[in-house]
Amino acid sequence: MQAFLIERLHPLIPGLLRISRDAGAAILDVYDSDFAVEHKDDKSPLTLADRRSHEVIVTGLSELGGMDIPVLSEEGKNIPFEERRAWEFFWLVDPLDGTKEFIKRNGEFTVNIALIHRGRTVLGVIYIPVKGLFYFGAQGLGSFRLPASSTDDLASADTIAGMAARLPDPVAPAPFTVAGSRSHMSPETEAYIATLRERHGDIAFVSAGSSLKFCLVAEGRAQVYPRFAPTMEWDTAAGQAIVECAGGTVLRTDAPVPLEYNKENLLNPWFVASAVYPHA
Repeated sequence: MQAFLIERLHPLIPGLLRISRDAGAAILDVYDSDFAVEHKDDKSPLTLADRRSHEVIVTGLSELGGMDIPVLSEEGKNIPFEERRAWEFFWLVDPLDGTKEFIKRNGEFTVNIALIHRGRTVLGVIYIPVKGLFYFGAQGLGSFRLPASSTDDLASADTIAGMAARLPDPVAPAPFTVAGSRSHMSPETEAYIATLRERHGDIAFVSAGSSLKFCLVAEGRAQVYPRFAPTMEWDTAAGQAIVECAGGTVLRTDAPVPLEYNKENLLNPWFVASAVYPHA
């Protein structure tokens, strides 16, 4: 099964990078305009950027590799469980992850695309439009970081992997580093960090928006990303693939098992993403 998956997965990567780059360009068309928005409503620039990205992604995925794979997107999420429960493969998409970051204009928003196989994430792409930077990972290939400026020739997954920086980066950070979002600093997260401080002494905290926290863990710039606050499946699938393919883990806090996908309730349990570097 592993060889079969790899044979099907890797040829999809060049197309996925193109699709996520095009979706990012659609977002930037709105982001670079003169707008002011406090929240997301049906006519807001944020909603427009989200929908445009969604349309680019859904159209692109429908034309990718001659494969008829269904799509579950944050922007088009109302697909009954009775319909999707039989899906062996499906695309799980967040066309604009980081709405607060979009509104704040800090650039820390992303395009997230993941491929799910029987409840597990097996391929993920995260694209940062403002930086023009990809993170991607696939089973049997590994995880990588790649500037969009290097992707003029997207001939094959092997070509792309040869141009990209393999993750994790060679050196673990010192001191022990925790990734998180200050806007989601729940009492449970603070208690978890306190236990890490007891174990490791000096603790550094790096704040990042959207799925960028997974990228920090995959790179090894942070050793853990604890999330004791609500997330949905499309928030985590691409990042989990990238962390896992870099050798790390994304485990539930109530049991030592990875996050799973295509549940009847698309809300994730709490979890901790951990880098490949030992931290016990």
